[in-house]
Amino acid sequence: MATICPTSPQFQYITTKAKYPALVAGFGAGKTEAAVKRSILGKLANPKTDRGFYAPTYDLLRMIAFPRFEAALEELGISYRLFKTPLNYLEIYGYGRIYFRSMDSPERIIGYEHADADVDELDTMKPDDAAYAWRQIVARNRQLKQDGEHNTIGVTTTPEGFKFVYSTWKKDPKKGYEIIQAPTASNPHLPADYLQSLRDIYPENLLAAYTMGQFVNLQSGTVFNSYDRIKCRSLLVAGPNDIINIGMDFNVTNMSAVSYIVKGENWHAVSEFEGVYDTPAMIDAIKVRYPNQTIRVYPDASGRSRKTVDASISDISLLESAGFAVYANRANPFVKDRIMAANTAFDKGRLFVNDADCPNYARCLEQLAYDDNGVPDKKSNLDHLPDAGTYPIAFELPVVKPVADLRVRFAR
Repeated sequence: MATICPTSPQFQYITTKAKYPALVAGFGAGKTEAAVKRSILGKLANPKTDRGFYAPTYDLLRMIAFPRFEAALEELGISYRLFKTPLNYLEIYGYGRIYFRSMDSPERIIGYEHADADVDELDTMKPDDAAYAWRQIVARNRQLKQDGEHNTIGVTTTPEGFKFVYSTWKKDPKKGYEIIQAPTASNPHLPADYLQSLRDIYPENLLAAYTMGQFVNLQSGTVFNSYDRIKCRSLLVAGPNDIINIGMDFNVTNMSAVSYIVKGENWHAVSEFEGVYDTPAMIDAIKVRYPNQTIRVYPDASGRSRKTVDASISDISLLESAGFAVYANRANPFVKDRIMAANTAFDKGRLFVNDADCPNYARCLEQLAYDDNGVPDKKSNLDHLPDAGTYPIAFELPVVKPVADLRVRFAR
């Protein structure tokens, strides 16, 4: 049989006797791998009880957890059967079950029990949602062990600012809560250039979190904290032969748009549209300002279903009927991914703003802050132009985390 070869932080996490250990790790440090290893080894050590395994969404269970567990068990030569939706559990013959549940509907974490559990990426959830899910998981963790040992729940996550994991494991930990931090460099199986590739794409304020596994304030000051009016200033204006790239935000009676021209690899914001009544009015305004140029629009993806003017025609269809090329995925990226893409582009010198011709866009970038829930403050009315302006940046300049081979590893 193969033997599991964890890294030092993984070994500490897997073998700790703490009731509630948390492995807080940088990208590529192997946190999910550690969760899988801990779950399998814990199941083999307690064959008369069941376990739980939790992820923020079912898609993450399906795309990440299921393949990892199957690969590990097959490598170890352990017989099993995986029952996917709607049952969502793995039967290890002679050892019992591992229940898989998503945390996006915590009220559905009912009707079963286990003796131990593993929770992946808990801190990617909103603090209140994470706290609710945690309480529900603790309530399920009541199956008695024959050896008399206490029940345990392990957490593996990337630090996402001062959220639930920070307040529970770092700021004011209760008895039994132990934190183990794992930097990216702790994983010797990563490609030689992986760490540098992270440094190349992430703003400085995120590197302590995403390469060192440290808690840092990801929401301090303004949302677009890498925007500097002087350093990011552009003096360019659109010429008659320039392709006009327009980010667009749909709001009833209050549409916004930001226009860009692209020079080499760099994006320059050169005009703005604010307070436009509806999509036809926006189309007219764009055609007046740019009557002869090629127009590419990067809209809010919800425009595929929004029908603010005609019940039979979507907003995006209106844009296409106007002769504009539309670039939009089926769904919008996460807000934090749009923000990260823009901050990284500002930080790396790829995104600029002509603040003379985009005065309100520049002002919003400088002033938009986070609200108490850690999301951009919509009450300030400063979010519409930044929303519009970041759609094309997230589409064309996304921050794509480098892929590393992080499969469970064994020695013979």
